[in-house]
Amino acid sequence: MSKQQRQNWVRPEQHYLIEPRSLAGGGDLRHVSEFLRASGWQDRSKRGGPLVMESPDRTVRVGYDPYVLPGGWTIHGKANGHQDEWWAVLGRQTPVEIVAGLTDALTQPRSAHAPNVWAPLREQRWRHEPTAGHHTVTSPDGSAWMQYLQAAGGIAMWSSGAKDQQGNGWSAQFSASTPMHLVQAFSTALSNPEPVMRPLGRVPHSAQIRTTSVSVLPSQLRAWQQARITAARAAWARSTTTRGNRPRTAARPHAHAGGTRTRTRR
Repeated sequence: MSKQQRQNWVRPEQHYLIEPRSLAGGGDLRHVSEFLRASGWQDRSKRGGPLVMESPDRTVRVGYDPYVLPGGWTIHGKANGHQDEWWAVLGRQTPVEIVAGLTDALTQPRSAHAPNVWAPLREQRWRHEPTAGHHTVTSPDGSAWMQYLQAAGGIAMWSSGAKDQQGNGWSAQFSASTPMHLVQAFSTALSNPEPVMRPLGRVPHSAQIRTTSVSVLPSQLRAWQQARITAARAAWARSTTTRGNRPRTAARPHAHAGGTRTRTRR
């Protein structure tokens, strides 16, 4: 039997495209961890313990711990040069595609443009909710939000989250020192209108989600996952080559160094 014939015998698996993505549930952790590993990060997880990934320069750690309450994602950056120590925490039901918005950005060079956390939200027509003491925008369906709060001491913090009518959801908080380009990367992923995919049995029971049934071959899933990993490896290879070719100069004095779709509703 040829390879093509064998593939034809493989039965498609039922998956669901879920909208809005903020209510899709946690998803597969490998969507985050495998991209980081392909980007040169080290897996510091202990056998049977929580996930821990460390950046190549050892300044940032990304962890996921399901064994404590409330559990979820913790991202911690050490003080480095002009950057103060920072952190971000995201609940365990934060969709991995939204988490990856932030963690993928950790592997990429910063844009030359000044970050603007609100811009992606405005582009997707999120609504501004005027409230005393802070600024909040909510998604068009009201299920997700992004908030900026400036406390009396002058400390400014960002928070976010999503919740359905049954009270199921997640929340996220960012320290005042979290780099703004990372918060913008998060808001971009949060407001992305594209649905995310979950397998049969992993679809949340929520009246506020819309689902589209799709039949997907295992080979298609592997190809999509591999494409993401391949892109990360290529970017990592380019960055290491650039660093290796960069000329070294002495510091100056006083210088600061396919499937059939069936629309259903839940």
